[in-house]
Amino acid sequence: MIAPDAFAIRNILVATDFSPCSERAVHAALALARRFGATLHLLHVVHRPAEREAALDRLGDYAEAQGDGVPFTASIAVGRPEQEIVRYAAREQMDLVVMGTHGRTGLAHVVMGSVAETVVRTAPCQVLTIRLQAPKEEPAPHPVEAPAVAESHCLVCALPSQDRICEPCAARIRGEALERLLEDEKAGRRGSAM
Repeated sequence: MIAPDAFAIRNILVATDFSPCSERAVHAALALARRFGATLHLLHVVHRPAEREAALDRLGDYAEAQGDGVPFTASIAVGRPEQEIVRYAAREQMDLVVMGTHGRTGLAHVVMGSVAETVVRTAPCQVLTIRLQAPKEEPAPHPVEAPAVAESHCLVCALPSQDRICEPCAARIRGEALERLLEDEKAGRRGSAM
């Protein structure tokens, strides 16, 4: 992709659902808004109109707590998040959309879908996705020790042996097999098996 000659960022849209993932995106959008002197547009999408009023209060409180001197507007939309984000970006002529993404892959991605992926594919402007980093694993408190090697035993006589069948048992089994073969030859059954 070739970068445009003049890429001015005056309006940044950040969609939030108040999750840690979207909070990380809001912090990134705030930093970009400060850097470019842009207006930050906070958008929260609800599923039912009845949720709109409570969501607007929460979004206003959230925006004031996060704002830190950056000019912003807070809006609530009703509908499917991916559609409303793209619709808002087009209507308000956004220069950039910033979104958090959970980074789901595999079956979780197929089943739940990805709002961020849909917005990336359909938005009328550039989209920056901010992934929630996986928590760092703590080191094990003690070094992991190799399991002790269990002492092997003969499968026939159960005495300690490095082999599955100890040599005395193996010799006895070979001897019994040889005796049966000799008895079969004497009885004339040698060729009947073939």
